[in-house]
Amino acid sequence: MPLARLPQTQSLTAVRSWLYLLAALVVLMVAVGGATRLTGSGLSITEWRPVTGAIPPLSEQAWLAEFEKYRQISQYELVNKGMTLSEFKFIYAWEWGHRQLGRLLGLVFFLPLVWFWARGVIKGRFALTLLGIGALGGLQGAIGWIMVASGLEPGMVAVAPIKLALHLTVASVILACLVWVAAGLKERSASEKTAEIAGHAPRILVGLILFQIALGGLVAGSKAGLTYNTWPLMDGAFIPPVSALFVVQPWIENFVDNVALVQFNHRMAAYAIVAFAIWHAWDMRRRVPGAKIACRATAVAGLTLAQMVLGIVTLLLVVPLWAGLAHQVFAMAVLGMTVAHARLSTR
Repeated sequence: MPLARLPQTQSLTAVRSWLYLLAALVVLMVAVGGATRLTGSGLSITEWRPVTGAIPPLSEQAWLAEFEKYRQISQYELVNKGMTLSEFKFIYAWEWGHRQLGRLLGLVFFLPLVWFWARGVIKGRFALTLLGIGALGGLQGAIGWIMVASGLEPGMVAVAPIKLALHLTVASVILACLVWVAAGLKERSASEKTAEIAGHAPRILVGLILFQIALGGLVAGSKAGLTYNTWPLMDGAFIPPVSALFVVQPWIENFVDNVALVQFNHRMAAYAIVAFAIWHAWDMRRRVPGAKIACRATAVAGLTLAQMVLGIVTLLLVVPLWAGLAHQVFAMAVLGMTVAHARLSTR
């Protein structure tokens, strides 16, 4: 039976399931991107070929040609000189897989979009909203290449931290948009429709988490997690001296290039988010005890606290691959849950 003939509730359920599938793929994309970064694989493919790049090298000669391109960049000369072809194939596979996942995500977005639209399930303002999310996804692909290109510049052995942070933040915004729209399609009971009692707190929390993810991107890009591997103190102080936090000139560059300030900002934002989330949960449990909004707020507070603990563990262990990936992926879970809470707390 064509979807357009199904009851409206079933149509919306199908669209919601599709949007949550896209959200899951975005999280997977972030996870593979994190693994690509942590394994030093992001610069292994030195060209942006959106179409022909989908086909990997298929012969020994093609592999040698790709390897030769990699050997021309600074990362090979300064970090990986002497790398074997088999070692190159390993890092190439991570970056190729990341790009392939991006192509898959594009197909999973646009093909069902056209199908739903053609049958009248998606139309008007809703269709424009989804097209906007798709356009943001296309922009994200371009930002990804701009990020990679920054690491291919002479003398660079990794991508620019601010461009990595932008790439991660845009991915997070896409995830937030998908979850917001999907959660808004859920039928709510009469009691849930009074959820505006939460005010602006849930949306403020979403903004804080997106800001923290951007700060986390700067930590990842500058490798700030490999320094000051103690907690709660940084080099013996809870707040490092100004001379350490603002050692770079001009001072504004410290927020990107000074690992002490980059890590300090990430720590302080984590404390602020956990404190705000706990206050919000307490406020909801006090005002509407037992209501779904209070339960969601409590769950969000628990997730933010767990994410902070995971971040501390990652720092103390000096960012092993498993912990770094877990911290990054769990941030997406915290964001997704918080966005759903904010959407369901909005009329």
